[in-house]
Amino acid sequence: MDLLTLSYLGKPLWTWLMFIVLVLGLLAFDLGILSKRRQTEEIGVAQSLKLSAFYIAIAVLYGGFIWWQMGSEAALSYYTGYAVEKSLSLDNVFVISLIFSALAIPRKYQHRVLFWGILGVIVLRAIMIGLGATLVSNFDWVLYVFGAFLLFTGLKMLFSKDEEEDIENNKILSFIRKRIKVTPTLHGQNFFVRLKDPVTQKSVRYATPLFLALVMVEFADVIFAVDSIPAIFAITQDPFIVYTSNIFAILGLRALYFALAAMVNRFEYLKYALALVLVFIGFKIFYNQIFGKMDPVLSLSVTLGLLAGGVIFSLIRTAREERKELKQ
Repeated sequence: MDLLTLSYLGKPLWTWLMFIVLVLGLLAFDLGILSKRRQTEEIGVAQSLKLSAFYIAIAVLYGGFIWWQMGSEAALSYYTGYAVEKSLSLDNVFVISLIFSALAIPRKYQHRVLFWGILGVIVLRAIMIGLGATLVSNFDWVLYVFGAFLLFTGLKMLFSKDEEEDIENNKILSFIRKRIKVTPTLHGQNFFVRLKDPVTQKSVRYATPLFLALVMVEFADVIFAVDSIPAIFAITQDPFIVYTSNIFAILGLRALYFALAAMVNRFEYLKYALALVLVFIGFKIFYNQIFGKMDPVLSLSVTLGLLAGGVIFSLIRTAREERKELKQ
């Protein structure tokens, strides 16, 4: 039992083990029970929302555990980090939707790509957060770099025009296709298949478009992590809070994807709210370094207020536009 009380990255080892067991349990539940039911079914919006509500409830309850074990400030930082990571991942949904569309991946196979994609993301985020924590603990000035980057990114999002992503001509996709054999069509849920080479007639291993989609989803997350990792370190430098809030937001994203992908056009103005969140978090870094730590309640309230405002404004504007189209 003494081993479990040892400190790892500032927290008792048992808290890390409990979190890992919880995440593995959720993944086993998804893979072992839910995925078997979905092998030949498409995930509908209603089912997606129900599953997402389940993951959000787990994340909220886990925040209660943090409050009980580590205090209100840690819990508020966790909730703020979770809200920020969840909201920033909405842009990721749009890109993933484009990837599936470009590679012609049917909805009934998309959950398989997202599941294995999440496993990869959990490992990649652990590495990136570990590097971020090391930099922040050894070099205080890195926080100023994070703050300036978030301010720049937020302002760029706020004033830039929307540009359609060209997934089909993506350089990463072209690089993979030149170096491995890829089948022109899907082969069920398989990432790889063995087929006869048309020239040698020997059995050759081919990747399928499903594997290409998986690789592209992983790369998309790495790109989005460039924004999200500095954002969460601006809220707290506690590696445990940073990692747990990140992973819970990612776990819930897969469940929410199928509902958001169907309704993404209704949240056209949410990107401006996300941009303002990044600007606020960037400003918060400089405020904390110059004037002292900002009240966690204020930070959480501003973050949720901006996101709620973006959602409400988007729904109002899209409803008005739909009514105008009907009148015409």
